[in-house]
Amino acid sequence: MLQAYLFPIGYALQTFPLLAFVFTLPFLIVQYRKYGYVNKIRVIVLYSFLLYLLCAFYLVILPLPDTRHTCSGTASSFNLWAPFQFVRDFLRETGLQWDNPATYLKVFGERAFLQVAFNVLLLVPLGVFLRYYFRRHILRTTITTFLVSLFFEVTQGTGLYGIYDCPYRLFDVDDLMLNTAGGLVGYAVAPWLTAFMPKSDTLDEGVDLSVTRVSYTRRFVAWLIDWAVLSPFVLFFLGRHMLLPVAGAVLFYFVVVPYLTEGRTLGKRIVRIRLNGRDGGLTLHALLVRCVSLYFVIGGPNVLFISGEKNNLPSMVMIPLLLVAGLLNLVFGIHALLCFVRRDRILFYERWSGTKHSIT
Repeated sequence: MLQAYLFPIGYALQTFPLLAFVFTLPFLIVQYRKYGYVNKIRVIVLYSFLLYLLCAFYLVILPLPDTRHTCSGTASSFNLWAPFQFVRDFLRETGLQWDNPATYLKVFGERAFLQVAFNVLLLVPLGVFLRYYFRRHILRTTITTFLVSLFFEVTQGTGLYGIYDCPYRLFDVDDLMLNTAGGLVGYAVAPWLTAFMPKSDTLDEGVDLSVTRVSYTRRFVAWLIDWAVLSPFVLFFLGRHMLLPVAGAVLFYFVVVPYLTEGRTLGKRIVRIRLNGRDGGLTLHALLVRCVSLYFVIGGPNVLFISGEKNNLPSMVMIPLLLVAGLLNLVFGIHALLCFVRRDRILFYERWSGTKHSIT
């Protein structure tokens, strides 16, 4: 029986990296917007919470049937509305004899007991997370755990919302009660289980954003958002081999826009950072040097190849250009990696332009 529970957990561990990858960008954006920085304890707690939810969901739905056609009886056979059926099952199926203490320990290995125990344990971690991190009181914890349990039961009772012809697992009112009880158990033991952790409402104490370094991760998130905005225009003109409008769009977005908005593009505004000049002010010249150094010197040769313009060049020009582009990419890649590893290093286009980031 334990294998039935270990299989979904193992599958969750295998698929978690993909879910974590998808979750990371919105997670970082929310952290930068709400707190102004990323707290390591908060990262550990929220990613472990995400892993727990994935495990719990897989425990509810896995293993999946081999076919979508799962109807094998009447619809009523897939619903158990009588409460405390688990008590009757326990008394009927286990070898417990109240007058024989030797039978007590054997109960812990029997199916009727294990099913009840795992139904309770399923939402114990949820109760811990709700009390420790989300700081919910007991009433909200009760309601939340009940609603999560109801979601699980509805998911089972609808055959994954119609994916399967009929439910392949029971909608059981006892599961609602046991799951909710598990959430309350988690709420009760949370102070002991999290005693070694800092209190969640003190995670941001002592943080001075004015002296906090703007990480390369934060800048990369801003860069991704900016290019998500700019890419439709760039791709439209590149598809028509119109490089001049592409250059104009890049210059406008990365030079004119931050000059008019005190160093903020849309991406920088979302993650709460801005560009500053050497003396605090930001000049058009500094922004132009920064933009041309990165997007024209480094990015320009790559754009020529991506756009297909290389086909219009003679081979005596194209081959040297290809070598130059490859060399520039290699040098820039090594330079960026060194700057990322040694956080005190400054990217070349920032050094040339005299610009730097700060948190707003």
